[in-house]
Amino acid sequence: MNPFAALVAGLTNPVETLEHFDAQVLRDTGCSPARIREWTKLHKVYYGKTTFTRKQADAITVARSTQKSLDQLVYIESRLSGVTDPGQKWRLRLALLSVKGDYQTLQRRAKTIVPEVDKPAAEPTLGFGRSRKKRRPIIITAREDDAAAIEFASRQGLGDGPAGPQMYENLMTILGLRPDAQGERDAAPARVAPAVPRPLILVPLPDYITIIGGDGDDTILGLTDGTTITGADYLTQHHGAELEVALFHPQEGAVNLYDTQRFANRKQRDLARATMPTCPVPECRHAADNCQVHHITAWSRGGHTNMDNLAMLFRYHNRTNDDDPEHAYRGRVENIRGTPTWRSPRGHLVANTTHPYGAMTLLYGR
Repeated sequence: MNPFAALVAGLTNPVETLEHFDAQVLRDTGCSPARIREWTKLHKVYYGKTTFTRKQADAITVARSTQKSLDQLVYIESRLSGVTDPGQKWRLRLALLSVKGDYQTLQRRAKTIVPEVDKPAAEPTLGFGRSRKKRRPIIITAREDDAAAIEFASRQGLGDGPAGPQMYENLMTILGLRPDAQGERDAAPARVAPAVPRPLILVPLPDYITIIGGDGDDTILGLTDGTTITGADYLTQHHGAELEVALFHPQEGAVNLYDTQRFANRKQRDLARATMPTCPVPECRHAADNCQVHHITAWSRGGHTNMDNLAMLFRYHNRTNDDDPEHAYRGRVENIRGTPTWRSPRGHLVANTTHPYGAMTLLYGR
């Protein structure tokens, strides 16, 4: 075994390695203080004194059986840092140790296993950093709706280059700091307009038939602004200008609006946004309002501009999507039972859980 293989063996067999842990040896070899603190904490958890001796022994056994790496053990303790009850902490630790898979799998599962610590929301604030080479950072913590409105306005009319510099110039124009640019660029509006909720009734297709037939008094409909409406109220309001109706089939998703044109029309964009309110790539935070319409089967490969072939992707992910399923390098988006879902290069389907209010989730629980 060469030196590197020996190092990897120690990292992937951490329970045995931690048994012989010596912080001073790490200091003498020049390891960072942060790593020494992490490993010291792990040694205390698995080999230190505790009243939960049975659970400690079980933890060692489970860590061996699931082949947890040293980094995974460190991550587990970081997720448990907010748990104050010792008994609950050991129960959660054993649950996390039982998760099989790589580091990212553990991260995803931890979100469902460890309860979120309820921290108070940060106060909206504005701060400025120190100048360096004629540049100065601006740090803003904004209300969610304010930030969304600013981002939406800043993203208007972006070209093919990097988005950040263009968004900066758009925002400076909006603030009136680029008087020469006023009226020259179509990208930047005159001001940032506050977001106005646009209610869209999401109706499962069988219920739509019931409602139109006059039997929908007790049917509860979910609106994309977070409110609900009964079937009876819908019957009296669905002709009004304020409410729009979107039909969703339990298997196919948004009801098709067939189109022979390459570019999606407004109704198709609205339905695509309702189906998935964020980019479907895992961990992507970008809202569908700031995304581009993507053909799941590329237009150049015969894909049609129909609802079952459309998804809203953030512009970077739209450009890097593997349009050819036979050559998977970065992953691709597919329509899985009516919901755009990202498939990894190795073939695994991974959902984006950033925003859980997509139409198929609200209507059918997925």
